Amino acid sequence: MHKSWLSQYGEIPAEINPNQFSSIAALYDDAFERFGSRTLAMSMDKTLTYAQTKQMSEHIGAWLQQLGLQKSDRVAVMMPNCLQYIVVVAAILRAGFCVVNINPLYTPDELGHQLKDSGAKAIFLLDNFATTLEKALPHTPELKHIVVSKLGDLMGMKGHLVNFALKYVKKMIPEWTIDSAVSFKRVMADGARLQMTPVALTHDDLAFLQYTGGTTGVAKGAMLTHGNLIANVMQVTAWCAPAFEGMDASEQPVFLQALPLYHIFGFTAGAMYAMHIGGQLLLIANARDIHAMIQDLEKHPVHVFPAVNTLFNALIHHPEFNKIDTSKLRVALGGGMSVQRAVAEEFYARTGKPIIEAYGLSETSPGALFNPVMATEYTGYTGLPLPSTDIAILDDDGREVPLGETGEICIRGPQVMAGYWQRPDETALVMTVDGYFRSGDIGVMNEQGFVKLVDRKKDMILVSGFNVYPNEVEEAAVSHPKVLEAAAISMPYEHSGEAVKLFIVKKDESLTVEELQNYLKDHLTGYKRPKAIEFRTELPKSNVGKILRKELKGQ
Repeated sequence: MHKSWLSQYGEIPAEINPNQFSSIAALYDDAFERFGSRTLAMSMDKTLTYAQTKQMSEHIGAWLQQLGLQKSDRVAVMMPNCLQYIVVVAAILRAGFCVVNINPLYTPDELGHQLKDSGAKAIFLLDNFATTLEKALPHTPELKHIVVSKLGDLMGMKGHLVNFALKYVKKMIPEWTIDSAVSFKRVMADGARLQMTPVALTHDDLAFLQYTGGTTGVAKGAMLTHGNLIANVMQVTAWCAPAFEGMDASEQPVFLQALPLYHIFGFTAGAMYAMHIGGQLLLIANARDIHAMIQDLEKHPVHVFPAVNTLFNALIHHPEFNKIDTSKLRVALGGGMSVQRAVAEEFYARTGKPIIEAYGLSETSPGALFNPVMATEYTGYTGLPLPSTDIAILDDDGREVPLGETGEICIRGPQVMAGYWQRPDETALVMTVDGYFRSGDIGVMNEQGFVKLVDRKKDMILVSGFNVYPNEVEEAAVSHPKVLEAAAISMPYEHSGEAVKLFIVKKDESLTVEELQNYLKDHLTGYKRPKAIEFRTELPKSNVGKILRKELKGQ
């Protein structure tokens, strides 16, 4: 394989050294030693230092160990972005166990499936979601230990007010009864009287079961090892280093943590990368509350801003966006879905900073492709392979396609998962004999090694034998000045088998179907134009802001 992308690296090393740390626990210990007095995370103006995280995580880790759990046993975490999440995950990993990240918005059925499938022995969750767990418990026989926290438990005196307001004023805590549950504060107190035992961990030990969204069937747990996560942190650190050249060493980089930490993009590109370089996380518990987020950003200018296209779009169209000071911004990182040109160009016009697009999946920890962080404009390309990463564009028969032709993006590198939890058959379907992970995404590579994401295989629309990629239609639609968001799906059509249906959220209420159809005539060839356009007040989205085409298909 000719790695043409290496010519674009400049000073970035072609390979990273994942052996710098023996485990994620070792990476944590290194950060605690180097940055002890610094603030690691902030939530609702309450802070948590590196030293406090070290101590608290040892208390919780000791408590977990005395339960009799074995090395690599699974411990579930069902929390939004809050101080407890930071402490609990550090505790689980440092004590030698495996984290099962759970979306707090899951239904009882979804929660039950993930707990049963993972065989989780314990769970930490906020009381907001205890009623969901209560309903799921009859189907989770292996779950023996339940720890329930209140949002304000690590916020001191302010925390009492927060907890009171949530339960009695805003009435956001549904009633629940779980007799076996213990409080987070009780665990902290009991753990403080115990001693956590260091555990010998290697790169091959399991660190996370990161469940896929289940878009292709039942949700599967991607097995991410300590080595996978360390490698990806090293890759991102090396890649982003040029953005911090010239920055005063005494200035602590601040990361906007609006992406959920229970999503691997948010965890790796946010928490783990931030910890490794001594950064501070500005935790956003509810990324849908744009007004509250802007208030936080007014008080705390950020250096690193990882987000998805929909969040960038929502921010730049908010009337208070101009209040944000973006002068300190070093990296605006777009991932999770394609960044649309209209959004990227508007963000640049408003901030003077480009959105650096990246690409990855739960199965790749997640980072695989990254655009150069010193880029000055949107190119439409998803990025170059990260150090120590090989990318091949393969056809359906597993053969590499010529440069410039579309095929499936396949990834090989130290960040690629060990496989799907207890599903060797599913693992075999996505791994090639020479170690490439089949992403299920369609892309194209140019002569310089830049890869462009075209679309998901499964979302492709077949119109009279011609492939139509929803991203292309959506890009054209959102370039209209009266369109805020767009989603394209297939619909049955007598004359061509399938046709394009387009869902639109308006930016300007005066927009009509006829106006948009006429506009798209100049931007899309005939078979790509939508046969039906439906206006919506909002589009269904995942927990990280991805537009859920599958839900639109089911309606």
